[in-house]
Order: sequence, then C-alpha cells, then structure tokens
Amino acid sequence: MTKKTILITGAGSGLGKGAALGLAAKGHKIIAGVHKWEQKSRLLEDIKKAGLEDNIQIIKLNILDPMDCQKAWEYDIDILVNNAGIGHSGPVSEMPVDLIREVMETNVFSSLEFAQPFIKKMVKKGSGKLVFVSSVAGLTTSPYLGSYNASKHALESIVQSLRDELTPMGISVATINPGPYDTGFNDRMYDTFTQWFDEDYHFTSRKNIEAAAKEMAENQFDPKEMIDKMVEVIPQDSHDFRTILPTDFAAMCKEYQENQYNVKSDAVDPSKK
Repeated sequence: MTKKTILITGAGSGLGKGAALGLAAKGHKIIAGVHKWEQKSRLLEDIKKAGLEDNIQIIKLNILDPMDCQKAWEYDIDILVNNAGIGHSGPVSEMPVDLIREVMETNVFSSLEFAQPFIKKMVKKGSGKLVFVSSVAGLTTSPYLGSYNASKHALESIVQSLRDELTPMGISVATINPGPYDTGFNDRMYDTFTQWFDEDYHFTSRKNIEAAAKEMAENQFDPKEMIDKMVEVIPQDSHDFRTILPTDFAAMCKEYQENQYNVKSDAVDPSKK
C-alpha cells in the first residue's frame, strides 16, 4: 500500500490519538491536530515512546478557530480524517438550546467548513479521500443524548451528499461509526448535564439521566478494536462506505431504523405506569 499523508483532527485523545499513532507506525505521514496545546505534551510523550518522531507532526488545531484552520489548510494531504467532535447530555425538552447549537457547530458546520478547502484541492488534482468519524449515534437515538444524536444524524446526511457529489470527481468519501468505546468521551459527555441541570427546577428525573449514564459506562468496549480497524480502513483505496464497529451494531442500527416505521406516537398515561 502506498504511504499516505493523513491529517487527523481531534488527535489529542481517544480514537483520534490512537489512530494517529497506529497509522504512523504503519509508515504513513501523519499531521495530528490537537485541540489544546496541553494535549501536545502528552501526545509527544507517546510518540517518543513509540519511536515515531519522523512520522508524526503535531499542529494546534481547534476547527472553530480561524487561525488554526488557516494554517492547517496550507498542508498538501492525501486523506483528511475529520474526527474532532463534542457532546452534551440531558433532556432536549429542557436543555439550553445554545448547548445544542454548540454541538451542531462543532460536529457538523465546522467539520464541513474545515473540509471544504481540502476538497477543492483534491478535486483539482483528481484524487483524495475524506473520512468523517461519525457514530452509531448517527443511525440511532438514545434518551438524554438527543443533541449528540442530532449532530451525528446531520453529519451522516452531509457525508452521504458529499459522497454522491464527489465520487464522480475521483474523491473517496467514507464514514467511521464507532459504538460505545471506553475512551472517556462518553463518560464526560454524560457529565455535562450537571452544569445546568437543577432537579428543583427541571421536570426530568435526575435519577433517569444518571441511570442512562451508568448503563453506558458499564457497557463500553475496549477501544483497541476500533483503533485497529481505523488504522486498517483509513489508508485503503476501496472499502465499504460505512465502517460500523462492533460488527453486530450494524444489524442493530438497521433494526432500529426499520422499527421507526412502526413506532406509535401514543402518549403513556402516567397514572397507569
């Protein structure tokens, strides 16, 4: 396989960091975008331990920061991996809408805006690849993760449109859809509701939110599986449009979507619970 130049956003932690190190170990040239300067120190330690100093360049890259983006757009790359993302938890019936806007801005609008200059370069040379790290949350929904679900559903639509528009021009487009992997991201996302939620004011049961968070925390998977798959798939010239892991989650997502055609809108009488 030809060695590629790959820019990865959100490479300071979690799956993005693991993929950056794994791809570098395979000999690819990695431009690792970290959201905060502090993440650079930790990533540098891992790079030195692995002896990958010649294969990874770290750049400060907050995709909401015009200065960061402008500098990143100067690179000539073969593959863009749009991995940066955030999440907020809580009932969408009550959470501040500005928090939903923040999630949409990062996960959808800024991800697309960051990709567009690279897309233009790729179209001009007639080759390139775009990989968007979405989630199974973009194919399903869960209580108290509505804002994150909404952003990933929107991202799925954007990426499908990019695929339809760009593949005739020689550009590959794909998504990676992780399930709940134990990187700390899911746990911290569930923590966010505590910043604004007041059980004396809001009507949603705090116990229900905490129960959902506990269930998520207790049913996460070893991220090595997902990182290994990302390292395998990202440089490939041809593979499925969606990479869903764990593999049995693909069937789960399809079943979930099919069931939406049969779900009733009937309200439940609280007195009969």
